[in-house]
Amino acid sequence: MKKLILFIFLPLLFLTSKGHAQYSPVQIFPTPQEILISTQTFIPSGYFLTGIKSVDADAIALLKEFLPISTQKKGTPLKIVMLNDKKEELKRSGAYRLTIQPKSILIEIVDGRSLFYAAQTIKQLVKRNDGGQILLNPCTITDYPDINFRGIVEGFYGQPWSFDDRIELLRYFGKLKLNTYIYGPKDDPYHRYPSWREPYPADEAKQIVALLTEASKNKVDFVWAMNPGRDIKWNAADSNAVLSKFESMYTLGVRCFALFFDDIAGEGTNSEKQAGLLNYINAQFVQKKGDVKPLLLCPTEFNRTASSTGVNAYLDVLGNLLDPSVMIMWTGDKVVGDITKENLQWVKSHIKRNPFIWWNFPVNDYVRDHLLMGPAYGLDKDVDNAMTGFVSNPMDKSEASKIGIFGVAMYSWNIKKYDPEKSWEEACRQCMPEAPIAFLTFCAHNSDPGPNGHNFRRDESVQIKPVIDVFSQSFKLGKYLEFEASQLNALFSQMAVAPTMIYSQSPNKRLIRQINPWLRQFELVGNAGKETMEMANAWINKDEMSTWQNYSAVTALFDSIQEVDRNFNKNDFQPGVKTASKVIMPFIQQVYKQVGNELLARHEDEMQSSSSQIYSNVEQLKTQPVSEREDEIVIVPVFQPIKIKPGEYVGIQTISNKKMNSISLNLPLSSDNWRLFESSVDGKTWNQLKVTKDEDDMESAIVSPDIRYVRMINNSPKEQTFFLMDFTLQTNKVEKLKPELLPYDKDLKTFQLLSSPNLLEIDCKGANEVLLFLSGVIGYVRVEAMPLNGDKYIIYQGGADFIKLPRILYPDATRLYVSGLSSQPIRIHEIVKK
Repeated sequence: MKKLILFIFLPLLFLTSKGHAQYSPVQIFPTPQEILISTQTFIPSGYFLTGIKSVDADAIALLKEFLPISTQKKGTPLKIVMLNDKKEELKRSGAYRLTIQPKSILIEIVDGRSLFYAAQTIKQLVKRNDGGQILLNPCTITDYPDINFRGIVEGFYGQPWSFDDRIELLRYFGKLKLNTYIYGPKDDPYHRYPSWREPYPADEAKQIVALLTEASKNKVDFVWAMNPGRDIKWNAADSNAVLSKFESMYTLGVRCFALFFDDIAGEGTNSEKQAGLLNYINAQFVQKKGDVKPLLLCPTEFNRTASSTGVNAYLDVLGNLLDPSVMIMWTGDKVVGDITKENLQWVKSHIKRNPFIWWNFPVNDYVRDHLLMGPAYGLDKDVDNAMTGFVSNPMDKSEASKIGIFGVAMYSWNIKKYDPEKSWEEACRQCMPEAPIAFLTFCAHNSDPGPNGHNFRRDESVQIKPVIDVFSQSFKLGKYLEFEASQLNALFSQMAVAPTMIYSQSPNKRLIRQINPWLRQFELVGNAGKETMEMANAWINKDEMSTWQNYSAVTALFDSIQEVDRNFNKNDFQPGVKTASKVIMPFIQQVYKQVGNELLARHEDEMQSSSSQIYSNVEQLKTQPVSEREDEIVIVPVFQPIKIKPGEYVGIQTISNKKMNSISLNLPLSSDNWRLFESSVDGKTWNQLKVTKDEDDMESAIVSPDIRYVRMINNSPKEQTFFLMDFTLQTNKVEKLKPELLPYDKDLKTFQLLSSPNLLEIDCKGANEVLLFLSGVIGYVRVEAMPLNGDKYIIYQGGADFIKLPRILYPDATRLYVSGLSSQPIRIHEIVKK
């Protein structure tokens, strides 16, 4: 793209319009559609308001926060007038034209929202000199949103946001010129099953009124959503129940409404009935009230993958029957995925209107052990006038979600000029201005959701990945690249100190509280990276003692990482804390594993491994992850209904040295009329399982200890629908080796304890060399040799953790004896005989 620069008289002016890169002496977010601005500044005198008499009070209050505005008509006029322009874009709510000159400010507006947005822009233009005086750049800005409805939908599963979280975010939306907040928490019983028919209790109703007030101050439409689909009856009584609930919300002050029919199965999914209900509410409520905005619908088939085809397909029925004023939400090709022009065109051809995008980013309710704090990308920019609205579904962590929300705000206001990377960097700086580099470092390595059933992955550790790729390949060949190593060491040092800088410098305690487990984990991973690089360097330089010491340090850090993973962010779906999981942790683990193998001269196939995965031929489930814990193997729950065809199955396949116990199940809508549970040792011969229910209707079945496959199969001639909330294979914990065998198990992480005055005997017949891998030595270790004939003699005494004993030290010995004088037991990790 070319940079358009105009020289006009003495001031240097920078003009940007649609399609051109922007350069400006000040940065304005979202990026204005057109801006003509001087590099020179002036010091304004006091202002007085003129023009339209009755203007938005919130916008005026905002202007008075940073401009000297007097009630007297003295000083410089700040004139507010209606914007009269033939361009359709400049008739949109929020459009404005701002002209700032030394002798006047002119704000042309469409509505109160326009004035509020113009004020937000002026706030970003205001600077101060060393004396504290206000400075302004002469400029003309013509601005409007590309998409009419922009904001977020609180539509995630899990703990809903708190009242304070919502208040803070509504203020944030005002700053970003976002105008839509859809209230639809999945875990609010008055929003959906079982209490959607009932009015809110007084305390909760009072909070909604307060949210409405704050939303109004920030020019945000508070959209109250209801999801009645799980148990709605298609009759007059329930139609009127919806109407009655809307009336109760209207009384509280709500003027924007939505009906959701997502994530349901059964009779509630009937598109003809849904359209009938929406049309009824539109006629009897929206049209009669006169001050209620058009209805919004989240359909049952809200993405292309889940959409039916053929005669009277679901979306076609909606498109044909639903009143044209009703807006229809859409997530794209999948539940979680990118938004493309082709997909927008496809859905429009079916629903007969532009879609209202529900973008499932940065939501993490399907990967709750990860944070999604990377750039908001994957959004097509060649989509002029293709969307009615665009809202982000964020994380349950409101402050952490601001990074993704910022990107959505930039995109939905000015699509053509949206730059995901620059917007992400600015979001990080604005969210944590006191420690921007530390926070950028943290976010850069907390962006990928990890393996998931939606097969939605994001870039992570982008800048360091090429360095890691080069270093890793060379290290596998026995080379240590100094230049790449220096870059890696610098990064790991940054990672290790970033959390401390964030803790100590940022006043945003809500954000720190929300991401605290990941900050702890991030510091540990950074330190593990530093120790790993020292270990790799020592190994290449044939320094076995230092290699082992660093290896032990990495092992200890891995233990701490696992401890954080076990004890923080506990939930029933994806408990734990994963950070830097796409590039950094795999690199550290790969180098650690390679050095461990080479220390023991161990081959890959000598290590016992345990792995489990989904076992299914249902297309929707083929990439669904499985979580393996100490005594259970769990399919990660799926919140959307699953359609299973005749003969299709879902289950678990495992390679493990554990013994199996049972399966526990929570599969709503599944029925013994069509399902069959089976287990197998080899995946070829299957045995039927007997499933029983307990008093709480939880299902389970006993399985044979040696089975390696378990599944539920659709044994009927028809397609069936069910929800996968729990499918767990219970296992025994791995039987531990006897302590005396641990030093010979070819695993450097395990150990046998040796306390004084006990001795550990080693049979050294036939060994040319014996290596001892120890830890916890506080004092000294003694090694004595016992010849076939004669007395024991000392061959080593010292405080090392790694001891190499060549045969020359004990030419006639058949046994060695290890003892120690230490204030704590010595850990003997491995004894290697060469």
